[in-house]
Amino acid sequence: MGVGVKVPAQVMIVDDHAIIRRMVREVFEADNLEVLDAANGAEGVQKAQDVKPNLIILDLSMPVMNGLDAARELKVLMPHIPLLMFTNNAAGTVEKEACRAGISGVISKSDSNGLKQLLARAKAILGQKGAGAQRAS
Repeated sequence: MGVGVKVPAQVMIVDDHAIIRRMVREVFEADNLEVLDAANGAEGVQKAQDVKPNLIILDLSMPVMNGLDAARELKVLMPHIPLLMFTNNAAGTVEKEACRAGISGVISKSDSNGLKQLLARAKAILGQKGAGAQRAS
């Protein structure tokens, strides 16, 4: 790779609803971010170990392994990778649990600006204003 070539940041969305994964993918790819996805926490943990994304976005309620359990496991395996939670259950108790699990922020899916807030938060964590970022190693 030559000097000055920017590599798109990789973001993984872990959600059991395909429509949510697709909506997040469309918004993030339109902002020049590379998106990977997984349908549950266990699949997300496995894929994350293989691809080492720059950021992982987790839903709370998923089959096989929920977002909090996945976050706890990811923080042990890959403590340097930041985590966000994008969920319908964004109550105060969930935020406290998420914080204890190592999640940097909880964004509500039910908020009318939820996707915009998620993108803004992701870009802030990735340290970019729409440009590519260096991959975490």
